[in-house]
Amino acid sequence: MTQSHTASLLVELLTEELPPKALARLGTAFADGIVERLAARDLIEGAPQVEKYATPRRLAVLVKNVRDVAPEKQVREKVLPVTVALDKEGNPTPPLAKKLAALGFPDFPLAELERAQDGKAEAFFLRYAAPGATLAEGLQAALDETLGKLPIPKVMTYQRPDGTSVQFVRPVQRLIALHGRNVVPVSALGIDSGDTTVGHRFMSEGFVAIAHADDYAQTLRSKGRVVAGFEDRRESIRTQLLALAGEDRVVMPEALLDEVNALVEWPVVYECRFDEEFLQVPQECLILTMQTNQKYFALTDQNGRLRSRFLIVSNIDTKTPGEIVEGNERVVRPRLADAKFFFTQDKKKRLEDRVPLLANVVYHNKLGSTLQRVERLEALAGEIAPMIGVDAALTRRAARLAKADLLTDMVGEFPELQGTMGTYYARHDGEPEEVALACSEHYQPRFSGDETPSTGVGAAVALADKLETIVGIWGIGLAPTGEKDPFALRRHALGVLRILLEKKLAIDLRELVAAAQRQFAQVPHVADSTDAVYAFFMDRLRGLLRERGFEANDIEAVLSLSPTRLDDIVARLDAVREFAALPEAAALAAANKRISNILKKSEQGAPSAVNRELLVEAAEKNLYAQIEQVSPRVQSQLAARNYTEALTALAALRESVDSFFNDVMVNAEDPALRNNRLALLNALHQQMNCVADISKLAA
Repeated sequence: MTQSHTASLLVELLTEELPPKALARLGTAFADGIVERLAARDLIEGAPQVEKYATPRRLAVLVKNVRDVAPEKQVREKVLPVTVALDKEGNPTPPLAKKLAALGFPDFPLAELERAQDGKAEAFFLRYAAPGATLAEGLQAALDETLGKLPIPKVMTYQRPDGTSVQFVRPVQRLIALHGRNVVPVSALGIDSGDTTVGHRFMSEGFVAIAHADDYAQTLRSKGRVVAGFEDRRESIRTQLLALAGEDRVVMPEALLDEVNALVEWPVVYECRFDEEFLQVPQECLILTMQTNQKYFALTDQNGRLRSRFLIVSNIDTKTPGEIVEGNERVVRPRLADAKFFFTQDKKKRLEDRVPLLANVVYHNKLGSTLQRVERLEALAGEIAPMIGVDAALTRRAARLAKADLLTDMVGEFPELQGTMGTYYARHDGEPEEVALACSEHYQPRFSGDETPSTGVGAAVALADKLETIVGIWGIGLAPTGEKDPFALRRHALGVLRILLEKKLAIDLRELVAAAQRQFAQVPHVADSTDAVYAFFMDRLRGLLRERGFEANDIEAVLSLSPTRLDDIVARLDAVREFAALPEAAALAAANKRISNILKKSEQGAPSAVNRELLVEAAEKNLYAQIEQVSPRVQSQLAARNYTEALTALAALRESVDSFFNDVMVNAEDPALRNNRLALLNALHQQMNCVADISKLAA
């Protein structure tokens, strides 16, 4: 048996500059792929201890406790069925000899083969100790498999110096495979492994030798002027930005931080400035152009107002950064000038005058132009406004102007600013503040965690916008399927639900969907999807409530009643949760489940009212009396929307319910008695399900 030893393993793939938006994903996939495949070959001792590295020009991973040879494995392999391996006299057959030879055991004694049951027949099995894979073998396979499955956004084809063609995300220059101090002989993409890499493109002397795998990060930092760790560089950038910002705040989206991090190997932050005159332009425009076009970090004061200074992340560390600063200031100036020009030009034309031009913008070939969509929004928002108690005329006006900024130069340049620019231009046009705000708020919530509209007019237009989208797209047969949801109907549905829930709007959801459906009455090919869309909302609501910490059984108890108002859903769920904690809850839930099954199986239609004269058993008389006593209290609590108190009142029914099922035969032979007892159970069922279907709480 070969004795193995362990050491850290370093694998680095040095490339030309990698796509910055894909670097983090590529680095993780590379490291995880190598580790997973080495572990599968038993080349890692114990739980994997891993350090992942990714810079603009390298993907690397350091794995601790990697074996140079995997342990032997005990293998049990089926050879042949006994009927094939032996002839009638019990002697070995030629097929057996052939199979043993193919397995590498040509002279293996028959007596040492294991004979065991295999399904319905007997078979011979071979047991042997298989040598473990060497690190060179295992790493070569791990590299090949990992590189073949990297999430490469776009494959590049290039030629090696020997003329062979290679396909990868970017041309590969060097490969390190170092086990402790020893090079592991492997190759990848036409490159043989070694122990040398390259440092910073401008601030190092070039080649950097790695003496030991564990020295990788420190050697690169000290000799190569490269911070190899993606997270280390990211935190360095964040720390420098905050330090240089001083009393100001850094506008620091995580996506921008990641992208800038993927562009530098030795990040250094410098301060730059632009002309104060540009602050006349809406700051969202300036911030977006700095982020999108230049990858700069804007600064605001403590009140959120944009400052005329900004921060850049450079890949050069110098004591005289004047040229770097001046160059970046020079580059950003025309970008900001463009934004100022767009803003000035856009203000020359009122939003109202842009609305008719939306007729030239196709919304969907089956749903008409954007102008036709705006007309539907205007009508629908006008219907919703009185439902939530806001001015219908203002709401219709807001809906009419909401999409007009799509035709502005600024939104044409920066689509992310749609809505935001509408608010600025509406204010410039002298529109009421509620109308101006609705131009941006009707898109809210745009994403998970985003705020809902702050105004009633904004909420009404937002509901109209999302409902019109869902009903229209669904009606032409483009409902979400599996993971596919190209029109973001799930996001729109969650937006509707959040507005209704968080603003506690007392609106009938089915009526909202029906109102949206009516807007398509004159649009061909739009099917009536009211029921399907309502079910879609309920499914989204289940997920939303689970995210907010409610139990699945509690959610199902409330939603199984097909509620159409959502403003009290949370109150009902809280009541169900408190009811479930009562000692009587389990028994009542089980009884309610039993009652539901009895009523479903009943051949008669809806049971009529209870006839007191037909109550003959003491237990059914007592149950009837208890229902009559509890009912007024339950109904008064329901009217006051005190759902917890309404459900708690039902606890008094437990003993009489238990006695009823112990002492009374529901399916009596006498039809009159049977129907009357079904009517009694139906009355009990209605009381018990006044807030939620508590049978869903039964185990």
